[in-house]
Amino acid sequence: MSETPTNPNPDGEPTFVEETGLGRFQVEARTGTSAILIDEPISAGGLGTGPNPFDLLCAALGSCTAMTVRLYAQRKTWPLTRARVRVTHHRGTLQARDSFHREITLEGPLDEAQRTRLMEIAERCPVHLTLERGSDISSSLVPPDVSLGDGTPTGEHVKTMEEACRT
Repeated sequence: MSETPTNPNPDGEPTFVEETGLGRFQVEARTGTSAILIDEPISAGGLGTGPNPFDLLCAALGSCTAMTVRLYAQRKTWPLTRARVRVTHHRGTLQARDSFHREITLEGPLDEAQRTRLMEIAERCPVHLTLERGSDISSSLVPPDVSLGDGTPTGEHVKTMEEACRT
C-alpha cells in the first residue's frame, strides 16, 4: 500500500475507539473529554462493564429524541417538564433491516396540539433521520505511527437538532 486514503469528511465529529486489553470485547470510546466503556454481557463472553454497540444505537436514538423535543418545546416556551424515551431494537438477520421502536412520554400540562407537534418533531431528530435514511460508510487503513487527531468536538449534533426544530 503506497499511500493512506484520506478521510472523506475530516471535519466531522470524531470518536476514538480502542481495545482496553481487558476481557474479549471491552473497548473504550472517547470523544472530546468524555469516555465510555463498551462491552458485551457476561453471558456473551464479555465482562459486562458497559453497554453493547446496539445499546449505544438505542441510546443515541433515545437521547437525540429527548434533546430535540426539549429544544423545540423551549423555543416555543411550551410547558414540557420532562421527556422520557424508551427504545427497543430488533435485529432479524444480517441481510434484513433492523427495527427500532420508541415509546415517548411527554410530561407537563401540554395540550393535545402541542403533544402532536412534539411527536412530529421527534420524527425529525437527527439520529432518527440518520437511521431511517441509512448512511454511507467508508474505511481506510491507517499505519500505527499516524496520529488520528485530538477528538475536539465540533457541535455538529446541536447544529442538526436546531435545524430539525426550525419551522
